[in-house]
Amino acid sequence: MNQLESVVWPRSARTIISRPLAARLASLEGKRIAFLWDYLFRGDEIWDLLKAELASRFPGISFVDWDQFGSTHGEDEHRVLAELPGKLKALQVDAVVSGMGC
Repeated sequence: MNQLESVVWPRSARTIISRPLAARLASLEGKRIAFLWDYLFRGDEIWDLLKAELASRFPGISFVDWDQFGSTHGEDEHRVLAELPGKLKALQVDAVVSGMGC
């Protein structure tokens, strides 16, 4: 085998299995939306703007703010993410908006 015939694939073997995405909601009207955030880059400002715009478009929409969950990045992220399904269910959340700053 010469040098041109030798090939090395730079990606590793797959370690996770892809799952289908959840179905989209038909509308956000009357839905409860949770905001998740990693506490980086102005999310505390952005969420207020987003909530105001969504509320003007979708009657009856309600929100669960990011501070109810904890940071999705950093020393507590494993605990925060492990607790997330239970909290979302207990808070009767219909959809989640997750923000990540860089």
